[in-house]
Amino acid sequence: MPTHRVSPEHPDPGIIQEAAALLRRGHLVAFPTETVYGLGAHAMDPQAVARIYAAKGRPAWNPLIVHVATADDVHAVAASWPEMARQLAEAFWPGPLTLVVPKRPDVPDSVTAGLPTVALRVPAHPVAQALLVAAAIPVAAPSANPSMALSPTRASHVARAFGDQVAMILDGGPTMVGIESTVVDVTGERPRLLRPGGIAPHVIEQVVGRLAVPDAAPTADAARSSPGMMERHYAPRARLLVFQAGSESAARQAMDDERHRGGVPGAVIWSDASAAGIPASGIVVRLPRGAAEYARRLYETLHGMDDQGCTLIALEAPPDEPGWEGVSDRVRRAATP
Repeated sequence: MPTHRVSPEHPDPGIIQEAAALLRRGHLVAFPTETVYGLGAHAMDPQAVARIYAAKGRPAWNPLIVHVATADDVHAVAASWPEMARQLAEAFWPGPLTLVVPKRPDVPDSVTAGLPTVALRVPAHPVAQALLVAAAIPVAAPSANPSMALSPTRASHVARAFGDQVAMILDGGPTMVGIESTVVDVTGERPRLLRPGGIAPHVIEQVVGRLAVPDAAPTADAARSSPGMMERHYAPRARLLVFQAGSESAARQAMDDERHRGGVPGAVIWSDASAAGIPASGIVVRLPRGAAEYARRLYETLHGMDDQGCTLIALEAPPDEPGWEGVSDRVRRAATP
């Protein structure tokens, strides 16, 4: 499985054309987007799509996001393009926003978990853009990680996870957003937020008005309308304990207990109070107080703590404030039950 370093500023045309040819022939190619690395396959080729599910160990009821180069390309996949979709695409594409719209009949059911809708986005990363233009096909691409595991923000995360299951990895350096895209369903009269992510809900509401949320969590094996709706997701190998600011004593006790059991505890903090309350010994990482920079470093930090052998990570809960919804969602789903 070759990994090719590709400059985001000047993607090598030869490498991009080789990767595009692999996609057209039904192989898997991992590539960077601005959110996380994606595991790409020809979206209209059921056998290629099946390779994604097999490589990830992904349940069939969890649909995929289809990536296209421009908003003009959505009609190869979308049966219709609602006015809300047009408005949101005009405002946020290319970028970390996924839109759920009615699908064309020839889109494989495996892409959409058998549902009549498909999730679409136009990524902003220049390497992803170059690949999509060269391939000239819709590319289904979930995050390039085993199902439920931490999403990859570097090519090395992908290589470690998949080995020879991927025909090629395009290494465009660390991702810029660091968590997955926001997903909005625009098939009804009112837009529905299915997954918070790289664009905050209040920013989207400035374009299309107030967002609704799904009425209830889907049952265990029911098809999801969007990726990222599994209760357990985005999880490090270490047990993840989430503690609230002000409850540092409980986090410290959990870390001490882990150490006494022979484990390796770590802590991820952001507030000044927790900085004083968590012991400096051991593996302690302080993340920025700003939501965008925190998101950019979250998965990278958790990958690093796994790599250092942490068996328990005590993570301070993000602020309950506008703009932090995507980070809070990832932390909640990654936490050990």
